[in-house]
Amino acid sequence: MDKLTSMNTFVKVVEQGSFAAAANELALSSTMVGNHIRYLEELLSTKLIYRTTRKQSLTEAGRIYYGRCIELLSQITDAEIEIKEFHDMPRGLLRVSAPITFGNVCLASEIHEYMAQVPEVELQLILSDYCVDLVNDNYDVAIRIGELPESGMVARPLRPYRLVTCASPDYLEKHGTPKTPADLALHNCLSFSYHHILRQWTFHQNGQDYPVKLNGNLSINNGQGLKATALSGVGIIIQPEILLHQELKSGKLVEILHDFAIPCRPMNLIYLPDRNMPPKLRSFIDFIVNKWGY
Repeated sequence: MDKLTSMNTFVKVVEQGSFAAAANELALSSTMVGNHIRYLEELLSTKLIYRTTRKQSLTEAGRIYYGRCIELLSQITDAEIEIKEFHDMPRGLLRVSAPITFGNVCLASEIHEYMAQVPEVELQLILSDYCVDLVNDNYDVAIRIGELPESGMVARPLRPYRLVTCASPDYLEKHGTPKTPADLALHNCLSFSYHHILRQWTFHQNGQDYPVKLNGNLSINNGQGLKATALSGVGIIIQPEILLHQELKSGKLVEILHDFAIPCRPMNLIYLPDRNMPPKLRSFIDFIVNKWGY
């Protein structure tokens, strides 16, 4: 016998006043109702209900047990309602990993819209250019830039990351403006250092690649830092258009090598496959795809 089912049956017997009425309420036979009561009495080693041909009454133990059953079954019902509401409404902690530049420039400035839509979600936005492990590091979702390895994750494509080659007007006035990728060999090209320092840039034109080895004397592992050095006239940088938009618009930085494209980098939203995806995650995915999807 299932103890909770027997407890519920016992409560119905008390509330309905007879085994027959409880059986009718529960769509069981009177015999099965009696089996549930006997199971509890044997389990507790005490009589719960006195029965005669005309009436039934609770023993003292039965009155105590009835009160406890009501309390416990009520708690279970409340828990079931709470869990159902949890799966019906976005709520709870949501941990998100995003690259530093995209997170600072795009996501952080727009996330207020999402928070207003889901006030019961607690969002932890962790910005890092390192690829976190969603499972071991306990993240719900991550935004990744670059080619994705095989991982079993679900990947939702977002708009590609366009890169721009640029320098300050002062730098170009002093050192000249490169006309082709090969001209960059004579310039101070500032590197973005991640796990290693990238000493080569690759441009693309008419189906042909133009790799360029860099001779720069500075590398920084942060896009904001590279932008600051370019603005001060130190050298040439390649950085995301979203990071440089205002400076390019104002003329503080000048795009060069327009005819030679830097291949756009793919950007994806990744998360674990889940048939019963919690609403907090579904709502965040919808927000990101609506904002930065195709």
